[in-house]
Amino acid sequence: MDKNQHTTSEGIMLQPLDTMQHMGHEQLVFCNDAESGLRAIIAVHNTVLGPALGGTRMWMYSNEAEALRDVLRLSRGMTYKNAISKLALGGGKAVIIGDARTMKSDKLFRRFGAFVESLSGKYITAEDVGINPNDMVQVSHSTKHVVGLPGKSGDPSPVTAYGVYMGMKACVAAQKGNDSLKDLRIAVQGVGHVGRYLVHHLREEGAQVFATDIHEDTLKSVVNETGAVAVDPKDIYDVPMDIYAPCALGATINDDTLSRLTCSIIAGAANNQLADETKHGKALMEKGILYAPDFAINAGGVINCFSELSGHSLEWSKQKAEEIYQTVAEILSRSASTGIPSYRVANQMAEERIQEKGSLNV
Repeated sequence: MDKNQHTTSEGIMLQPLDTMQHMGHEQLVFCNDAESGLRAIIAVHNTVLGPALGGTRMWMYSNEAEALRDVLRLSRGMTYKNAISKLALGGGKAVIIGDARTMKSDKLFRRFGAFVESLSGKYITAEDVGINPNDMVQVSHSTKHVVGLPGKSGDPSPVTAYGVYMGMKACVAAQKGNDSLKDLRIAVQGVGHVGRYLVHHLREEGAQVFATDIHEDTLKSVVNETGAVAVDPKDIYDVPMDIYAPCALGATINDDTLSRLTCSIIAGAANNQLADETKHGKALMEKGILYAPDFAINAGGVINCFSELSGHSLEWSKQKAEEIYQTVAEILSRSASTGIPSYRVANQMAEERIQEKGSLNV
């Protein structure tokens, strides 16, 4: 499906239009403002089903090529996420290059909002890694095309976490015949916004949780709140576990980690969990590990954002997120019956819906 899977970040920078064509993107916007220090990229992947909605991520990328590769993959994932969730939305994403703990300013977010506004509603932004509802308030001073604002749908993290929790239970049901998480050993990598809420759900059901985060203060807080066991970030892949829940950045399922993980299920909130979809998606199936495709299981956040656009309530968002259970169950059932890796089955399900409305270049 991903013709660009093996393209290096440097290759993307040298041939961005070729990469866009291979991945099916409609538009890239490079944003620069010297006065505020803004350096950002907005990627619109597909608008067949509706305007491209996807959050803005603020991260200190090592170089521009890495940021571009991330926003291209994330925006494409949003197209599939919105499609498989049966939302009237297309897919897009934005990244701001910078340290979210030290480089934020009202001016930076207002300038970013102006770039979003320049797209005239083709792209709608929201929170993602490194961004909070208060940041979106600043963005909203320059554009109306923003969701996740305080007093409205707000932080999408609780609904995202609830959807991941439901999808995880669907995986356990497919494997064991019942969906109880009690006494299961679950490793949660990343306990920021979504991971924190997920840990609470897991502990409330009686799961044994191993948690890690690159920010020591965040990890300590979650451990004190929930009784989870703290693990050093470099050791999380080696703890004895039944379920691995990646809830930080992507590509943590790779050649190195696959030889270390002892889980039989992978179900987490992170985007682009497979470093190489074709290679590692197949490897998981060969190892007998059930994989809940990321864009299917973590769709609670975009469901929450859609509720703000459509005027639905928070209760509607939670009920809609419960449907992730059935979506994941259907993906795993199709995968088991056809022998096709679950990531590819999920892609096919999303593509089927898009093709009902138009065409998607994949």
